[in-house]
Amino acid sequence: MDPLRLALVQMRPAASPAENLETALGQIGAAAQRGAQLVCLPELFLAPYPCQDEDPARFDLAEPIPGPSSEALAKAAARHEVVVVASLFERRAAGLHHNTALTFDTEGRVAGTYRKMHIPDDPLYYEKFYFTPGDLGFRSAETRFARVGALVCWDQWFPEAARLTATAGAQVLVYPTAIGWQFDEGDEVDRAQHDAWETIQRSHAIANGVFVAAVNRVGPEGGIRFWGQSFVADPFGRVLARASDREPELLLVDCDLAAIEETRRHWPFLRDRRIDAYADLTRRLRD
Repeated sequence: MDPLRLALVQMRPAASPAENLETALGQIGAAAQRGAQLVCLPELFLAPYPCQDEDPARFDLAEPIPGPSSEALAKAAARHEVVVVASLFERRAAGLHHNTALTFDTEGRVAGTYRKMHIPDDPLYYEKFYFTPGDLGFRSAETRFARVGALVCWDQWFPEAARLTATAGAQVLVYPTAIGWQFDEGDEVDRAQHDAWETIQRSHAIANGVFVAAVNRVGPEGGIRFWGQSFVADPFGRVLARASDREPELLLVDCDLAAIEETRRHWPFLRDRRIDAYADLTRRLRD
């Protein structure tokens, strides 16, 4: 099985969606020139993170799918013959919006559509005001180079989402992300928060025997300091590469997909799951 060259486009979005789209398209081309086969963009990359407060005017950032941005991304995927994962602010209908990740295959078709399932509501992350929870479930997209499972940001904290996407056939879990520090709590707390974020995703790689990629934005926006540090972990949970914590970066990583089979043979977690005993997972809490 040939290695997969994966590219993470860590961005610092400008004020203009048109400028951000142009940057993303340029980075897709640059990644392809360096041999990338799968190119991943951060969460809601077309604008500064829009959910720091509740402003109805921000719904103007949304667009239908298909729409101008998705069509531009589809053309870029076809032009450069790469797979592209991109998170967009989807206008599904008047008053109905989603945070949607599209996976474009190398001929520009939409190979997968995923609507963010877990929607946060925290200080400076008021996403429940903007997004309806996804209704498409957890999916794997068959592409030319790999089976790709797209999830989005807050989803990365939930082992159930990773498991269901992996058992749907995904070889690579991709998390378009917008995460950072929203309070000045000191270096120790900052390090602990970042370490928790990376650790939970490395655990998804280990528990499911898959590659995991998280692609973040970077730099200050309003009250949030996005911490960057986009990374890729292999099925053993090892971080293969990590981007800057301060600057935009195009991070390229070679992923040996044959490691999935090898790792699962030695750590057969999927074989030994007791699916007959997990019914209580559908309950909020056990009494």
